[in-house]
Amino acid sequence: MSHGIVIIGSGFAARQLVKNLRKQDSQVAITLIAADSIDEYNKPDLSHVISLGQRADEMTRQSAGEFAEQYNVRLFPYTRIEAIDADARLVKSADNQWAYDKLVLATGASALIPPVVGRELMLTLNSQLEYRACESQLFDARRVLIVGAGLIGCELAMDFTRAGKAVTLVDSAASILASLLPPEVSSRLQHCLTEMGVQMLLKSQLHTLESTPEGIRATFGSDRHVTVDAVIAATGLRPQTALASSAGLKVNRGIVVDNTLRTSNPDIYALGDCAEIDGQLLPFLQPIQISAMTLAKNLLGGNAPLKLPAMLVKVKTPALPLHLAGETRRCDLSWQITTEAQGMVAKGVDAEGQLRAFVVSEDKMKEAFSLLKALSV
Repeated sequence: MSHGIVIIGSGFAARQLVKNLRKQDSQVAITLIAADSIDEYNKPDLSHVISLGQRADEMTRQSAGEFAEQYNVRLFPYTRIEAIDADARLVKSADNQWAYDKLVLATGASALIPPVVGRELMLTLNSQLEYRACESQLFDARRVLIVGAGLIGCELAMDFTRAGKAVTLVDSAASILASLLPPEVSSRLQHCLTEMGVQMLLKSQLHTLESTPEGIRATFGSDRHVTVDAVIAATGLRPQTALASSAGLKVNRGIVVDNTLRTSNPDIYALGDCAEIDGQLLPFLQPIQISAMTLAKNLLGGNAPLKLPAMLVKVKTPALPLHLAGETRRCDLSWQITTEAQGMVAKGVDAEGQLRAFVVSEDKMKEAFSLLKALSV
């Protein structure tokens, strides 16, 4: 008896997979199980909801019922899978179980919350559900502390500032986007945020958070402190691997998959933010889209290897948008930077003069595609 394909998760990766499966096969049984409502929303929009005045419910693009009908999928929302019996090919919740022929883990990643005293006062904005839980506090807040000056932290800092809020951005690194870019490249965005009014606390460590009558008191080293109305953790994501690990699958930072997106169990695959591909976590839309196309073929009997081209990463900071690609974190690159009023072009070249990475901003972003073609991979 055929049980079809079971997908655990309802985010972008899971939906892309369903859409690609249905392009190739209208009849294969697909079951999607998730702990949330399974309503569709665009997760990158979370970087702009405050300045747009958008409420969580307004983010919904398609209801779960509409999705199920359009793509002929059995949905089980608000259902938490507690165990996988890989030998029997079953997934189990507290009161139900589902048999599968092929299982896909698209469990995503959860927001990291720094382990400081008062961490329970921190908010996270990693899903529509999380935003719904704190939207009133964020709209009412006049003073906001954002912990983490990476991709999401910088996007949120600009969005909250554009909404008229007083923003403090704190990070232990000496520059913003430190895990993505060298400081001489990210300095243009750092200057822009400062000019907009964002207070930067770089090379600073958050020590404690405390609720007081005046607001939330955040204390840093050297007895420095600020008082704010809301604190947001933007210090990165941790792949959701507990379910895979308890099922005996190989797990490193993420769920380890081969180039066909198969885990260490031949009937179980992983996709999206939870998957570790060639030792890398790739929590960006384009690699997930390409991975979903490849996995759909393989679930339907193929054995196609995943081939990821050089891809653009977009920093969604409207006052100074950036595109970057390549090995921007390599320490051995020489950066050739051209800065003009209308934008910046930064090229990272290796010892042989090969282009290995680039960053472009503002009006210079139109050069990204020609640079992408020139990139050595």
